[in-house]
Amino acid sequence: MTSPPLVRAEYPRDGWVRLVLDRPPANILTMAMCDGLMDGLTAARALPGTRLVSIEGEGAHFSYGASVEEHAPERVGEMLPAFHELVGALLDAPFATAAVVRGRCFGGGLEVVLACDLVFASNDAQMGVPEIALGVFPPAASALLPLRVGAARASRVVLTGAAMPADWWDSAGLLTEVGPADELGAALLGWFGRYLEPRSAVAVRHAALAGRTLLRQHARETLRTLERQYLDELMLSHDAVEGCAAFLEKRAPAWRNQ
Repeated sequence: MTSPPLVRAEYPRDGWVRLVLDRPPANILTMAMCDGLMDGLTAARALPGTRLVSIEGEGAHFSYGASVEEHAPERVGEMLPAFHELVGALLDAPFATAAVVRGRCFGGGLEVVLACDLVFASNDAQMGVPEIALGVFPPAASALLPLRVGAARASRVVLTGAAMPADWWDSAGLLTEVGPADELGAALLGWFGRYLEPRSAVAVRHAALAGRTLLRQHARETLRTLERQYLDELMLSHDAVEGCAAFLEKRAPAWRNQ
């Protein structure tokens, strides 16, 4: 029996592809889930009229983040480059991209959101990168946050690991629209109908890529550096391995500060 896809593709309007993370309630971003998103982006590229690809989570939450199991030392060397390939594919996408965020959006989930052009969030959305509590840091968020919300806010988010509410992210300039969770679909539909649907797909393609020029250039170089720091330095420390193990074993970590 074939398992249902981890990412569901829908086509609300001509020129718009909706990708839905379909493993509620957590919608964990495993490597298989990332492969599903990559497949969805590839399929959208093959449609010459694509103007928008949106990403959202099935159920009440966008995503609790990347799989902690896949952060284990024997798997992270494969997982992290694969995840960064997804971030790069979003930044290089030849169409506008949007994230529709309801409920919790943590870790790798927020990093996917940060790679999107537009962010529509519910009033009750909580977004953050809690990796520091596991003894590690979020490379993609560290690369993208300074240009999306400013260096001071980026440091606060990465260092504290705190989940910040939608109004905080709105005041930081990240959000396109904020509203009730059950109205976000209509809000994005209205945005698409007003700004993208009447336009030439060729013009949208060039405008989307042009608007991300600085972000793409910065992320490409910075992610390479941060990935090597994470894999070649951080993952050789006791505390990075201990943080992951403690989470999986549901106990407090025993830090050695080394």
